[in-house]
Amino acid sequence: MLLDSLQFGSGGTCVLHYEESEHWLYATWSGLIGDHEAMQGALSYLDKVATHPSAFLLNNNLALNGPWFNSAEWLEHAWLPQAQRLGLRYIAHVVQADKGVDILTLASSHQLSGSLELQLFYDLAEAKDWLHSCRHQVAPPTTASYSFTGKAASSGS
Repeated sequence: MLLDSLQFGSGGTCVLHYEESEHWLYATWSGLIGDHEAMQGALSYLDKVATHPSAFLLNNNLALNGPWFNSAEWLEHAWLPQAQRLGLRYIAHVVQADKGVDILTLASSHQLSGSLELQLFYDLAEAKDWLHSCRHQVAPPTTASYSFTGKAASSGS
């Protein structure tokens, strides 16, 4: 079910769906996304998760190109605590295809507080499989953790 579709002046988009059969939120980013646009999309997630609560987020950045969102600090200290208060516990994050990295891969060395599991992927199908398997876990993780999964993308840099 479509929850929000943002079209930005930069040509980029952020589309947020609630996948009813999987009980997760699915954000798809494409095109060029600047800091302001990224914050708009992230804040839209917070707004929509209140009406469609889910512990699971599939964040797909495969269709992004160019530089993207330069504020790991804002994500960590402003957005993430709010998302966790709204029940977010598992994030399957698919990195930007044209670089094989993006803000979350660069920020993965940061320690997050609370109960959250973030897995980074290069392959969308593997991200979906992992998130699907998380639905069968009895309890959310007790500490934040990161790991990379999937086939390595070649870095264009």
